[in-house]
Amino acid sequence: MDKEQEFEQLVSRMLELLGEDPDREGLQKTPHRVAKALEFLTEGYHQDPKEILNQALFTTSNDEMVLVRDIEFYSMCEHHMLPIIGRAHVAYIPDGKVVGLSKIPRIVNVYARRLQIQEQMTEQIADAILETIKPKGVAVVVHARHMCMEMRGVQKINSTTVSSALRGLFKSDERTRNEFYNLINTPTPSNF
Repeated sequence: MDKEQEFEQLVSRMLELLGEDPDREGLQKTPHRVAKALEFLTEGYHQDPKEILNQALFTTSNDEMVLVRDIEFYSMCEHHMLPIIGRAHVAYIPDGKVVGLSKIPRIVNVYARRLQIQEQMTEQIADAILETIKPKGVAVVVHARHMCMEMRGVQKINSTTVSSALRGLFKSDERTRNEFYNLINTPTPSNF
């Protein structure tokens, strides 16, 4: 029996334990769908963020902030396996190297597509960029809604959690830090 078949059997058994009939018409393909969905939602375990970043490093003379903001992500909390829905803002100050812009959202996805806690994910994104690109500084801010808080437990609808990870100049230089916060808090123009 391969891994996918084993997973499907586990989902089928879970449905039974919930009081459902896995052979009911609407549920017959559910074990397969759940296995495929979770395989996709956790593909970050099989991706190397440093390898992704190293594929698109370029020499530059630029030493000004590079910011990719409003990166949507979907993750699952490691405590309840319920969705985390959010946006990440990632900035760095080059020190001789820049990375292809599309790699920044890919790094967010690598860590979002693992069972996570938001605080850890924020740190992991910052550290991967710091260790690979070796910039003068990295800043990551993540805003997210946690369905484990909204759907169960305290049931606080629309509550948002904010986490940050600051490295290098973003931590040591107040002007750089303030510039970053001003940029991520500036509304996007409506014609953009």
